[in-house]
Amino acid sequence: MNKVDLKDLNNSFSYADFRAYVTDALQNNPDELQLSADYMPYAELNEARLHRLDKTLQVEPEVALVMENLGSDYIWLVISESWCGDAAQSVPMLNKMAELTAKVELRIVFRDRHLELMDQYLTNGGRAIPKLLVVEKDTLNVVGDWGPRPADAVKLVNDYKTEKGKFDEDGIILLNKWYTKNKGQQVQQEVAALMTSIDQ
Repeated sequence: MNKVDLKDLNNSFSYADFRAYVTDALQNNPDELQLSADYMPYAELNEARLHRLDKTLQVEPEVALVMENLGSDYIWLVISESWCGDAAQSVPMLNKMAELTAKVELRIVFRDRHLELMDQYLTNGGRAIPKLLVVEKDTLNVVGDWGPRPADAVKLVNDYKTEKGKFDEDGIILLNKWYTKNKGQQVQQEVAALMTSIDQ
């Protein structure tokens, strides 16, 4: 069973601090984000997306019940980046869920500053994000993980790649339309199911 290193936790952000850090960097010091010119527009687009989702996403009552009835204490350590569209769609929902209980502390690390951690949780050999690590607070054991996408979004991407041979800008548009329509439902349902299986 993997453990989370304290150095990763010590260099993590709360959701509010992560949002503030990225916002300040985009406005005042873009170099702080260590992004290439190609990635900067995605980070800027995600700012608007996050602002909207923070206001509009809602946790379903049955998911709220799961969160409120957790028996153990956990850290949700999310590996993310400011430019990641999937993270911008999913992490706000994870934050909404974590806010419902004192049993879960949400922390976020930048993937490219924590590659040793990221490389323990690859998806099909790739550094796909966001990746949620469910960590026992008292032992720092990783007892579960989720990500980078909900199951139906994974299927959408795979089907698109099969048909088109690659995942291009048109594919990204389709994926974002799926996220908009789903409104975080599948993210919260899958993570709630994971927590139910862990918290026995």
